[in-house]
Amino acid sequence: MAKAKRMYGCTECGATFPKWAGQCGECGAWNTLVETVVEGATPSGRTGWAGDKANIKTLAEVSVEEIPRFSTASSELDRVLGGGLVDGSVVLIGGDPGIGKSTILLQTLCNVAQRLPALYVTGEESQQQVAMRARRLDLPQDKLKVMTETCIESIIATARQEKPKVMVIDSIQTIFTEQLQSAPGGVAQVRESAALLVRFAKQSGTAIFLVGHVTKEGALAGPRVLEHMVDTVLYFEGESDGRLRLLRAVKNRFGAVNELGVFAMTDKGLKEVSNPSAIFLTRAQEAVPGSVVMATWEGSRPMLVEVQALVDTSHLGNPRRVTLGLDQNRLAMLLAVLHRHGGIPTYDQDVFLNVVGGVKVLETASDLALMAAVISSLRNRPLQHDLLVFGEIGLSGEIRPVPSGQERLKEAAKHGFKRAIVPKGNAPKEAPAGLQIVAVTRLEQALDALFE
Repeated sequence: MAKAKRMYGCTECGATFPKWAGQCGECGAWNTLVETVVEGATPSGRTGWAGDKANIKTLAEVSVEEIPRFSTASSELDRVLGGGLVDGSVVLIGGDPGIGKSTILLQTLCNVAQRLPALYVTGEESQQQVAMRARRLDLPQDKLKVMTETCIESIIATARQEKPKVMVIDSIQTIFTEQLQSAPGGVAQVRESAALLVRFAKQSGTAIFLVGHVTKEGALAGPRVLEHMVDTVLYFEGESDGRLRLLRAVKNRFGAVNELGVFAMTDKGLKEVSNPSAIFLTRAQEAVPGSVVMATWEGSRPMLVEVQALVDTSHLGNPRRVTLGLDQNRLAMLLAVLHRHGGIPTYDQDVFLNVVGGVKVLETASDLALMAAVISSLRNRPLQHDLLVFGEIGLSGEIRPVPSGQERLKEAAKHGFKRAIVPKGNAPKEAPAGLQIVAVTRLEQALDALFE
């Protein structure tokens, strides 16, 4: 055996260096290099360079049969996954502590175990703690097998014997491999343990869920390569003390990205919200200034959310621009457009914006709704309670169309909205029943239409 070699790995990007340094040479982060031990190469050297010829096919010869999936017994989770779990897939799910990662996976496995073999591996809790949670949530407990282990070699050996269809690892930061001497949670341990699990999933066809911790910035802890190794990356969003939880797909090799699943936290666990627009539209009975409803597009479905604005006289040299669920830089740009092309200055006003329900709206279709809420609050004039607004605003004051405008309007008509201000490019030839469409091409036209 060759002598073990000491290396230093960056906890931010996963790069390795032969010597310690205060700053990572790859990503520029400070004080992130951690010592790891790498086994030396075998005396025989590398093999496989002169192996058999690889099997090469043209794209036309490759079979494109539909990937078989099986349901997780949760329609919202199936939606985020792209229609269900795929055999041999590896799903990484992250989120803040207490957000509900272990809860939703325990619910899923207890239900899946009623028809398919399942294994829950916990490295952070005891079997008694997992059983207590299952009893508190009134979940079926007679079929799910639970294992407390942190050594990846023991986990894979047990999985080969049990042959589960679905397996959960809670969490990947507590798992270690005996091939390395570093502590669990280190860059090398997380990378190697995840690589062994991915290889096992592809060979056996077992679908694996990995629970990942997040940093204080909200990103998944550990090397960035961890997200590249897995097939799907899901993030839990929402306030831990709030009722709603949003599960968003940011990477999915078997479905659409940015797909959103909505859940409500109850005393019996996470419950699906099949009609999220109805939850987010719980508004005051009377119209109030600074409130407007927009139709955002999340994954493969439209969703109606309320945008609120508060504009108040600023007593600071630099007025504040605060956003929750919206892009703060885009707000500054739109306020400049409002001044230049709408003739409405806000340079002496504090502007606060919020998307109700904790939803993050990052698409440009929120521009017109954001502007309408700001003007309503600034003038202290409420907008119509049954008004819907969406559209992108350009720097020259033009109103640009957005994708899936017809589906957004149908969702609005379904919830009883009577009037919609939309870009001219999104105006349908035949409006949905009961919905009046106001098509605009310039910011000036939109401002005139708001208070008609």
